[in-house]
Amino acid sequence: MIALSLAEIADITGGRPHDIPDPSVRISGPVVIDSRQVEAGSLFAAFTGEHVDGHAYAERAVAAGAAAVLAARPVGVPAIVVPDVEKALGALARAVVERLGTDVVALTGSAGKTSTKDLIAQVLQSHAPTVWTPGSLNNEIGLPLTALQATAETRHLVLEMGARGIGHIAYLTGLTPPRIGLVLNVGTAHIGEFGGREQIAQAKGELVEALPAEADGGVAVLNADDLLVRAMSARTKARTVLFGEAEDADVRATEVRMTPGGQPAFTLHTPTGCSDVTLRLYGEHHVSNALAAAAVAHVLGMSAMEIATALSGAGTLSRWRMEVTERADGVTIVNDAYNANPESMRAALRALVAMGGAARATGGRTWAVLGPMAELGDASLAEHDAVGRLAVRLNVSKLVAVGGREASWLQLGAYNEGSWGEESVLVSDAQAAVDLLRSELRPGDVVLVKASRSIGLERVALALLEREGEVADR
Repeated sequence: MIALSLAEIADITGGRPHDIPDPSVRISGPVVIDSRQVEAGSLFAAFTGEHVDGHAYAERAVAAGAAAVLAARPVGVPAIVVPDVEKALGALARAVVERLGTDVVALTGSAGKTSTKDLIAQVLQSHAPTVWTPGSLNNEIGLPLTALQATAETRHLVLEMGARGIGHIAYLTGLTPPRIGLVLNVGTAHIGEFGGREQIAQAKGELVEALPAEADGGVAVLNADDLLVRAMSARTKARTVLFGEAEDADVRATEVRMTPGGQPAFTLHTPTGCSDVTLRLYGEHHVSNALAAAAVAHVLGMSAMEIATALSGAGTLSRWRMEVTERADGVTIVNDAYNANPESMRAALRALVAMGGAARATGGRTWAVLGPMAELGDASLAEHDAVGRLAVRLNVSKLVAVGGREASWLQLGAYNEGSWGEESVLVSDAQAAVDLLRSELRPGDVVLVKASRSIGLERVALALLEREGEVADR
C-alpha cells in the first residue's frame, strides 16, 4: 500500500483516533486481517467473525509490529475506531486506488474466474508490474485487501469478483471502480441462491454497467460464445471487445487441438496479428479462459506474439485447481477439489479423458472421484444425475461417488447410463475413497478428484500424494 498517515486513514474512513500519540505516523506495511501476517508498519483490521473476534488479537498485532488497528471499538492499543470495519476497509481501498491511478481490471463469471484471473495476472505481469487477487479472495473483504497491496509502481490491478446475489458485484465495483470489465460466462453455479440463469446474468452484468463510457476509456470484454454474456453489450456505455471461437470475435481461436497429454493448443487471432499458443494447463475449457486473458492483454496494448508467449508460459497460481502431480509409481493425481459446479464438472471430466488418452494405450485407467455440488437448489438431482451419466458417456473407467444423497444421484446417473453397472461405485466418505483407490490403483492410472469446496474432498488427493497436512484458503 502507498504510505498513509494514521490521520489520513482516519479522515478517509471517518474514524476516530484512539490511544494514538502521534497521528503523523505512517502505515508502511500491508493491511492484514490475520495477526499472524503482521509486519512492521502494518495496519491490522479487526473483524468480528462467526467464531473469532479480531479485536481480541489487537494487542498481539501491535506487539508484532502493527502501527495501529482498524477497529469497531477501543482495544487498548493505537487504533482508528470506525462504525463499521468492513466499510472502512472498502473506503480505504477506494481512496488508495484513486490516488494510484492504476488500471483496474475486474472479472466475473459462473465458472473459471480464478483460473482466468491467474492467466491474466501472468500475462500482464510480463508487460508491467501487476497485483492480483490471491486464490479466490473475491468478496467484500478479500477484494479491498488485494487492492491495498498496490503500490506506486503497480500498473495493473486484476480483481476477481464473486456474487451470491443481485447487487453484490455492484457493491464491489463501488469499492474499486474498474476501467476494464470481463464477463466469462453465465452458468448454473449458485443457481439455488439466484433462482435461474437470467438472474445470474442480471447479477454478472452489474460489472459492465459500472464501467466508464467508451469516451472515458471503459472497455467491456465479453464472451462471444455465451449468448447471455454477449447480450450484456446493451447494458454498458463502454467499448465492447468480444472473445471466443465465434467468427465475429475480436480475439478468437482457430485450429483448436489437444496435445497427447491433454493440454490445449490453438492459433490466437487478435486485431494486431496471430500467433500459436500451447498451454501448460489441462483441459479444452482453458481455451476460453486463455482467450479472455488475451482480450484483456490486447486492450492494454500487448501484441499477439507477446500475449501468445506469455500464455504458453503461464501455469497454475491458485492451488487445487486442475493441479496435476505424477507419483513415482506412474499414477497421476489431478486435484481439482477447490470447488465444483455443473459446468466445471463437465470440463474436468473431459480434461480427465483427454489426459487419459495416452495412458489407456498402455493399460492405464481413468478414475473420477466426485463429490456433491452445492447450492444447486431444485436443479440438484438433475445436475448430479447428468454428471454421472456424462462420466459413462465419456468412457471414464470408474466413477467413485463420495458422500450422501447428492453422491448417490451421481452414482445412480452413471448406473442408469452404463451397460453393466460396473462403471461406478458409491462410498460413504473421503477415507473410504482413499482406501478403495489405494487398493486398486496401478501405474498409468489418472485420478481426478473434484467436489464443492465445502465437502473437503481434497483430502483424497492429498492422502494419495501423502500430503495430508496441507490446507488451502477458504
